[in-house]
Amino acid sequence: MILLNCSDVQKIYSGETLFSGVSMSVDSADKVGFVGVNGAGKSTLFKILTGEIDSDGGEIFKSKELKIGYLGQYALSGSDLSVWDETASVFAEVTEIENELNEIHFDIENKNGDIDALVRRQAALQERFAELDGFFYKSKIRGALLGLGFGEDEFSLSVNALSGGQKTRVSLGKLLLSDANLLLLDEPTNHLDIDSVEWLEDFLKGSNKAFIVISHDRYFLDAVTNKTMEMRGGILRVYNGGYSAFVKQSEIERKTEERNYENTAREIERLEGIVEQQRRWNRERNIKTAESKMKVIERLEKELVKPDAKPEEMTFHFAALQGGGQDVLVTEDLAKSFDGAPLFKNADVFIKKGERVFLVGPNGCGKTTFLKIILGQYEPTAGDYKIGANIVTGYYDQLQENLHMEKTVLDELYDEYPDMTLTELRSALAVFMFRGEDVFKLVGSLSGGERARVELAKLMLKKNNFLIMDEPTNHLDIDSREALEKALEGYDATMLMVSHDRYFINKLADRILYMTPDGIESYIGNYDDFAEKRKKAEISAPKKESAGKADYMERKRRESEKRKILSRFKKTEEKIAEIEDKIRGKEAELNAPEIASDYVKLGELSAEIGRFNEELEKEYLVWEELQEIIEESGYEI
Repeated sequence: MILLNCSDVQKIYSGETLFSGVSMSVDSADKVGFVGVNGAGKSTLFKILTGEIDSDGGEIFKSKELKIGYLGQYALSGSDLSVWDETASVFAEVTEIENELNEIHFDIENKNGDIDALVRRQAALQERFAELDGFFYKSKIRGALLGLGFGEDEFSLSVNALSGGQKTRVSLGKLLLSDANLLLLDEPTNHLDIDSVEWLEDFLKGSNKAFIVISHDRYFLDAVTNKTMEMRGGILRVYNGGYSAFVKQSEIERKTEERNYENTAREIERLEGIVEQQRRWNRERNIKTAESKMKVIERLEKELVKPDAKPEEMTFHFAALQGGGQDVLVTEDLAKSFDGAPLFKNADVFIKKGERVFLVGPNGCGKTTFLKIILGQYEPTAGDYKIGANIVTGYYDQLQENLHMEKTVLDELYDEYPDMTLTELRSALAVFMFRGEDVFKLVGSLSGGERARVELAKLMLKKNNFLIMDEPTNHLDIDSREALEKALEGYDATMLMVSHDRYFINKLADRILYMTPDGIESYIGNYDDFAEKRKKAEISAPKKESAGKADYMERKRRESEKRKILSRFKKTEEKIAEIEDKIRGKEAELNAPEIASDYVKLGELSAEIGRFNEELEKEYLVWEELQEIIEESGYEI
């Protein structure tokens, strides 16, 4: 079913056309990735689709069944509700029905009011409650909040007390749980760690909702999309397949357009030569031939479409400082606490010269803090660290705290490198797309992506042999990310990176460090290797026998725990089946003709079904928790 269709939509700002001729359709089964450089008009098109702003031409046709959900409309500027209640607000009809059913049940039990009317109302509400999947809305809320990185102890927090990133995650949870059948997702993976991004991927892959997602996360796009739209040069192009398929198709399309243009241009040039020759001979037959060829030339010139110029690419490199010791970084039992609360401990790391190491882990586990300790910006609570002999570090700060908002772009570099000439500095900035008057813009007036490019320019000019970068792809569009990847591929020294960009990690990493509160685990390979090894480790039971009593007791404890978990899981499944049988029995009684007019009996049966359904929901919650434990522990059911 077609949910949405656009025909020749355009948008003009201050006399400049942002995009025109935008034509596309969205089917109920479409999972669409939307890519393009920053400023291409992607978010503007979203706002036109939602009606937040008007287009300047074209038509948009919306199905009667269409319900658009846009992250902007769920944004939280302030709310006195708890995280749970704010998320539950998308189930307003369900909670209202639940409350009314409780009131009706009380009135029927206490014979308050018109029992016949109450029973009829109860039956209608129960039918609607089932249609809305009301018995499982609480487990849906819980699953979404846990998946998006909230702990159960945070469900009761006031939304007003949350950080901006946490509020965005609540907004995303509300959007995903809403009844919208077309989601417009603008950078949904921002503020999510890798575990939460992977949960979001699973949710979207398993959802029957259509969506269009703006994202610079190439790994994410490949995982969840079956179609790709690209906004380039004010023109929208649509391709089948995810991001990687789009890259291949667009490159083939570009080369085909260039080849056709060149062939047509050569043919026009050849025909023009014939026309010139025929006119020189100036006979009647020659004049007719020339006129005939001119008509062909005119037709070809009308058909001739010059391919769009290939977007300008950033091309830069990091010059590695030669020398330095073989042991670049060693940490032993490193730990950090804030106000007595431990962040991490037992962080043992050994990085040798030339390694490309990525530090990953959940948000808030201490990755940035770890970097700042080895840079000397924080003091460790315990443990030691050592930077190798003649090692010079270069640091990229994801928070961009080393930029000065009051300075111009040019002064930001000049004050750091006063020995360089203005010509040299302007040449360096030109590499990062700051040309002409752009170099006199205040840093504080720049977008996040532009500030990231200023910071990269500063880092490029610094000679170092240990490059430390904290989330360097944040704020960068896909083209800029690919330029950074190329620069780092050519960097002939040691790297330590914090990143949640799995595509980026796969391109560069030869080792992954996984950070936990109790230490750091090391894995050889890129992100896919790391993910596979962790998965295998989680599902593999310990195989080595130990003669030690402690190992024996631990093994016995694990076996006992496993038996208890599996036994409880089996009993829970049996309990669920038993309750479902009771519900079916009561529903059969409820539909029996002989009690159709016995409103007291009908009320009692409806109340019993309601209680059974509440009990069933509780058992399902237990079942989900046990299922999660079983999967994480690798138990075989």
